[in-house]
Amino acid sequence: LRLADGRSRCEGRVELEQAGAWGTVCDDAWDLADADVVCRQLRCGWAVRVHGGAAFGRGSGPILRDEVGCEGQEEHLWDCPAAPEHDCSHKEDAGVVCSEHQEWRLSGGRDGCAGRVEVFFRGTWSTVCDSTWYELEARVLCRALGCGEPLRHLSFGHTLPGRMVYQCESQQPSLAHCQWTYNKSAPCHQSQAAGVICNGT
Repeated sequence: LRLADGRSRCEGRVELEQAGAWGTVCDDAWDLADADVVCRQLRCGWAVRVHGGAAFGRGSGPILRDEVGCEGQEEHLWDCPAAPEHDCSHKEDAGVVCSEHQEWRLSGGRDGCAGRVEVFFRGTWSTVCDSTWYELEARVLCRALGCGEPLRHLSFGHTLPGRMVYQCESQQPSLAHCQWTYNKSAPCHQSQAAGVICNGT
């Protein structure tokens, strides 16, 4: 089992391998209980968003499951009842976003390349503590957002329920590849919420 064409290994189009071929799952009856089984099987937490209609692009190969009917407690997706025949095309490929997926945005700036750093994680938007937020962390984020390089650091207040701390040792493809801790009070004590202006738009 895998998730394809997402921004991390914990979101994307649901694909499974059967008899040596990778295929997709049809979105008929695809719901949170089915998606929960996928997320848990991939050690990606639980499902926070369920997608149909090939939201992560159309897959290829066989359509291996239709009318999936998980209770939500199954260990593997293939333990769930499903229709043996399907009436689907790849425009109905099912997808999921799991809780352990992280995505970022800069909010409150002139465009998506400037503002307060916010991370979507475990179903909620959180701010990032500036206690370990330096040039390297800002550069990883600006590049990951396609916004070039950091120009200036900004500070904001924490007004969202969650707080994330990132510490990068080297240039990484995204902040999720750096060390991170979520909702631990010590590193965030007396911190501000990190912000950045990147040089791109």
